[in-house]
Amino acid sequence: AILVEACIYRLLKLCCREQPYYLNLIDLFLQSSYQTQIGQNLDLITAPQGNVDLGRFTERRYKSIEKYKTAFYSFYLPVAAVVYMAGIDGEKEHANAKKILLEMREFFQIQSDYHDPFGDPTVTGKVGTDIQDNKCSWLVVQCLQRATPEQYQILKENYGQKEAEKVARVKALPEELDLLAMFLQYEEDSHSHIMGLTEQYAVPLPPAIFLGLARKRKKRPK
Repeated sequence: AILVEACIYRLLKLCCREQPYYLNLIDLFLQSSYQTQIGQNLDLITAPQGNVDLGRFTERRYKSIEKYKTAFYSFYLPVAAVVYMAGIDGEKEHANAKKILLEMREFFQIQSDYHDPFGDPTVTGKVGTDIQDNKCSWLVVQCLQRATPEQYQILKENYGQKEAEKVARVKALPEELDLLAMFLQYEEDSHSHIMGLTEQYAVPLPPAIFLGLARKRKKRPK
C-alpha cells in the first residue's frame, strides 16, 4: 500500500512537473490521503471485528467516517484535480465545489448502506456484509435511534455476528421500524437539496459536472 501511494507522486511528477498546477495537485493528493487515513482509522476503532459496542454508533460518528473515509478521495479529489488543471485555483470555487460534492457523497453512501442488506446482489454487484462486519452504517444508526428496549436487545445480541439466523433477526428490524419509507423520503429530499446547492454554488464551474453525477446516483442500481 505504501508503494502504491508513493507511485501517485511519481506519476504526478512524471506527467505534471512542468505544469503550473503541479503544486496544487501535490497538495490535493497529500491532503486527500491524510483525510482518507483518518477516516479509515476512525472506522476501525468504531467497529473493530469481534468487539460490538452499539454506544459508538452515533449519527455524528457515522457522518465523520463517511466524510473522511470515502468522500474526499472518491468525489472531491477527481473533480478538484480537473478544476486545477483547467486553471481554476481560487479558494472560493474549490470550497463551493467541495460543499456540493461532500453532500453528494453522503447521499451515495446512505444509498449504499441501505442496499447492502436489502439489495439484489445480481443488481448491486455485491453481497452485503455490513451486519456481519459490525459496520457503523446508516441503517444501524437509524435503528438505534428508534428501537424499543426489546429491539435494542435484539441488536445487542445479534449485530456483528456471522450466523445466518442472527443476521436475519437484525435485517427484520429496519422493516419493523419502517425505514424503507424513511429512506425513500431521504432520497427525494437529498436529491432536491443537491440540486439546490448546485444551482447556488456551481458557477463559475459548469453545473453539468455536478448534475451528471447526481443523475447517475439517483436511484442507481449499483
